[in-house]
Amino acid sequence: MDIDLLVIYSDKLDACHAFYTGLGLTFAKERHGAGPEHYAAESGGTVFELYPSSARRPATGSLRLGLTLPAGAGATPGRHILTDPDGRTVVLTVQE
Repeated sequence: MDIDLLVIYSDKLDACHAFYTGLGLTFAKERHGAGPEHYAAESGGTVFELYPSSARRPATGSLRLGLTLPAGAGATPGRHILTDPDGRTVVLTVQE
């Protein structure tokens, strides 16, 4: 099995977009039909989307994400524990 889609709903959409962009993800702004405007990034066959939360789709709660950056990505090699603007834990591994 492969994971090909991860969607996070956020009360702090712009701050999360800036946070994950700072980690190296490249997002495109999207809107499907009458749905909300959101951000989508694709990496290694996985689509990572950031959506605004709403009454129908409340903010994604506690979640622990693991992301890996290749060597030379501009970050210090090793394992880093970060927190996104909504308080989710992000384990960032930068390859050596």
